[in-house]
Amino acid sequence: MGKRLAAELFGTFWLVFGGCGSAIFAAAFPELGIGFAGVALAFGLTVLTMAYAVGHISGGHFNPAVTLGLVTGGRFPARDVLGYVIAQVIGGVLAGAALYAVAKGAPDFSAGGFASNGFAELSPGGYSMGAVLMAEVLLTAFFLIVILGATDSRAPGGFAPLAIGLCLTLIHLISIPISNTSVNPARSTGVALFADTAAMSQLWLFWIAPLVGGAIGGTIYALLLDKPRT
Repeated sequence: MGKRLAAELFGTFWLVFGGCGSAIFAAAFPELGIGFAGVALAFGLTVLTMAYAVGHISGGHFNPAVTLGLVTGGRFPARDVLGYVIAQVIGGVLAGAALYAVAKGAPDFSAGGFASNGFAELSPGGYSMGAVLMAEVLLTAFFLIVILGATDSRAPGGFAPLAIGLCLTLIHLISIPISNTSVNPARSTGVALFADTAAMSQLWLFWIAPLVGGAIGGTIYALLLDKPRT
């Protein structure tokens, strides 16, 4: 279990440091033309690389919503959820702290939103709380369906990390303008702690919506798509 938790911590750290880091640092140099498509790709690549690196140790969740969805999908024991979630949140917070330490080394540093998630005035596109809630639930649910399908024993072997990474890239392409994309409470917590905005006051939504979406996605796959139980 110690190695599994360490894998979850390191994987979540890399997801937040790489994904949110691309948003924080690329935003400071718009002339580079990276844009939100590049940020979306960065998030997909972080999951892809760490899934191959440590996924065989812990299962490569890196996300409390994924862990819960795997429980409702019948792929993960409920007794291990708390340890995984704690490791994931610690990894996310450590990544946020590392990003802050690097970012404040720039002249005229201002944390601003610090790649945090939000709705209404904190949404990149000004989307309402209801719109953000719906998007986060739907996208997380489909993320779990992809994860469970790609890791099904009937699926082609060895391609699950690629499918999952591409799915996360697509999710970010859809929802960066809506909520700056969470679908991961550990990712949201890790950077909200260091934002200069009111991100912490809206963090509750980015726990509730992904967890609900993850549970829905896991349940849908178990009931409608999984292979028959013997």
